[in-house]
Amino acid sequence: MTAFGGGSISLLVTCIIAFYFRRRIPFIISRNSFWKFTKSDLNIEAFIRNNGTLSPKRYSYSDVKKITKSFKEKLGKGGYGTVYKGKLLDGHLVAVKLLSTTKGNGQEFINEVASISRTSHVNIVSLLGFCSEGRKRALIYEFMPNGSLELFIHKNDIMNDRPHLSSEELFKIAIGIARGLEYLHRGCNTRILHFDIKPHNILLDENFLPKIADFGLSKLCTTKDSIVSMLEARGTIGYIAPEVFCRNVGGVSHKSDVYSYGMMILEMVGGRKNVDVGVSQTSDVYFPHWIYGYVVQDNIEPQLLGLRTRDETKIARKMILVGLWCIQTNPLDRPSMSKVIEMLEGSLEVLQIPPKPYMSSPSRSPVDSTFLTLS
Repeated sequence: MTAFGGGSISLLVTCIIAFYFRRRIPFIISRNSFWKFTKSDLNIEAFIRNNGTLSPKRYSYSDVKKITKSFKEKLGKGGYGTVYKGKLLDGHLVAVKLLSTTKGNGQEFINEVASISRTSHVNIVSLLGFCSEGRKRALIYEFMPNGSLELFIHKNDIMNDRPHLSSEELFKIAIGIARGLEYLHRGCNTRILHFDIKPHNILLDENFLPKIADFGLSKLCTTKDSIVSMLEARGTIGYIAPEVFCRNVGGVSHKSDVYSYGMMILEMVGGRKNVDVGVSQTSDVYFPHWIYGYVVQDNIEPQLLGLRTRDETKIARKMILVGLWCIQTNPLDRPSMSKVIEMLEGSLEVLQIPPKPYMSSPSRSPVDSTFLTLS
């Protein structure tokens, strides 16, 4: 009787433990998939437990299918997944990013949930929910009706039905992005380094208010840390800071985001991409060198940049000077985002001409994409 009772107790304890772990980790579905998915899933679960109400709402995959009407309307495709339009039960429109299971190890998903959950700012996109169920992972964001900034700044890519953004509107967008980055670098309890600032990752609401999105490459660090350690380079060709792929230039820090921001606002002024994918040598088409040689030295006609009035020319010149300061090769020579805002909102006459930047992003290989990851 005693042996039977002891065996029953052992069986009961075993069942309780099995039931607990089945509830805590429902997506570990087989021995073959255990090692592939457990680590990142456990990190997600730990984050949810540790952050409580800070975590966004969790949805099942069946919920995601209902929200998107079985992924009926595709909005776009990025490096790590495809984005679909959806609608919540309360009628709010959302953008649902369904992450690819063939790229990455789930870290970009953790980065998104961990980073955006810590933010609350008018210039940062809101993460409303997520799904993590077996191999299925999705992120649910607020819907941004005007899409990404890149649709409005590349003159050859603009569709006929899209409104033209004036220099004043682009200038306001540049300041909004700067404020969002300043918040990530200084306004959060934990500093967030984005590492992929580019027009594609800036979304515009119905009033063309910019919001920084796509935190898949982001890194969290304490606000006291000036230099962060990285095992691999991350970013997009044309925007990635030199120190990220060439460590003898300087330390990787929040100044790496400043560099990407500088390249982006130069692109906003010029209406053309920083790197022409049709040319094999990046140095042949490096836009900052061109714009420095002509605009800074006053050897360019405003019409070449699409400028029609004196006010537009002044705005463009201010953005160019600030952008060139932001892309200085030595990170120590770049301003903080707080200083960037001060420069943009201040007088053009007090802005000094920066030294000519002498180092650009790495060249693109014929088979490579715009996304860069180097080990």
